[in-house]
Amino acid sequence: MVGREKELRIRFAPGRCELVEEDVDIPSRRVLITGATGLLGRAVFKEFRENNWNAVGCGYRRAQPRFEQVNLLDSIAVHDIIHDFQGIITTVRVQLQSLDHVGCLKLVFNFQPHVIVHCAAERRPDVVESQPDAASQLNVAASANLAKEAAGVGAFLIYISTDYVFDGTNPPYKETDAPNPLNLYGKTKLEGEKAVLENNEGAAVLRIPVLYGEVERLEESAVTVMFDKVQFSNKSANMDHWQQRFPTNVKDVAAVCRQLAEKRMMDPSVKGTFHWSGNEQMTKYEMACAIADAFNLPSSHLRPITDSPVVGALRPRNAQLDCSKLEMLGIGQRTPFRAGIKESLWPFLVDKRWRQTVFH
Repeated sequence: MVGREKELRIRFAPGRCELVEEDVDIPSRRVLITGATGLLGRAVFKEFRENNWNAVGCGYRRAQPRFEQVNLLDSIAVHDIIHDFQGIITTVRVQLQSLDHVGCLKLVFNFQPHVIVHCAAERRPDVVESQPDAASQLNVAASANLAKEAAGVGAFLIYISTDYVFDGTNPPYKETDAPNPLNLYGKTKLEGEKAVLENNEGAAVLRIPVLYGEVERLEESAVTVMFDKVQFSNKSANMDHWQQRFPTNVKDVAAVCRQLAEKRMMDPSVKGTFHWSGNEQMTKYEMACAIADAFNLPSSHLRPITDSPVVGALRPRNAQLDCSKLEMLGIGQRTPFRAGIKESLWPFLVDKRWRQTVFH
């Protein structure tokens, strides 16, 4: 189902350009995505938009020039940008740290989304340890407000959580297994889960592991950040070979979010906690070697470190997620790691000579 709206577009002709008004099709299914400027949020926004959804995105830190800046404490500005431009605007830059009850109310009620995917979070464990109050505000308080307002308009809220709610001592973990987070990041995300489900019994929690994908900079992902150490083989590099991870492509998580949303629109019983993950078990050392192999790069300079890390926030050794609940619903998508990492990292390849051997 689509509606018709007017949109202004620039039309170029030899020697001139003009502003014209054109009819555009606006999908009737509406989704609001928080954290849409982040690694996962960009993929979720793109996935919904390319599958006939009217998507509005909210971001904070990595806004680009084409994004609008909206302070959620300014109810008139939020009303104008969401209500007057709904279906046309692509991504709205908002200050999620400033999320209050009134601002959240205006945002949700004016756009009237059918689905909200809450990707925004402080996801870096060491940063959460050093900035606990700010992390709690974003991971817990903002999530609680969003859950209340989603319930008020009957929107299906998908809260993105983490495998770090588990201690990693007895994998694989089902949704019904008792959480026991080892670090403050896992604790704030678990508190966020509880806040969401307490304020919106029809919401969903989607726990996911370490992510990678089409990054804007290598530091966006704990997986892609290793690429420079892989490429610069003139210097040995220590790589963790203790923690077992399951690297997951953000495109796959985005597809799961969309599939879950569409399933819910047909079946209101779809709610509660779900797990999704890649199925290739790797340490960071093994990921780095796989990255080297994908680009035909040497890996002899990479050194596996089998001792548990002694600095930074505690990490679970193996928090593998059991994904059978979603699989039984016919939901899921997995990209092989070597294919996904090659697609994600080739723009950052330093030695251009290797491109010929990788892609030809």
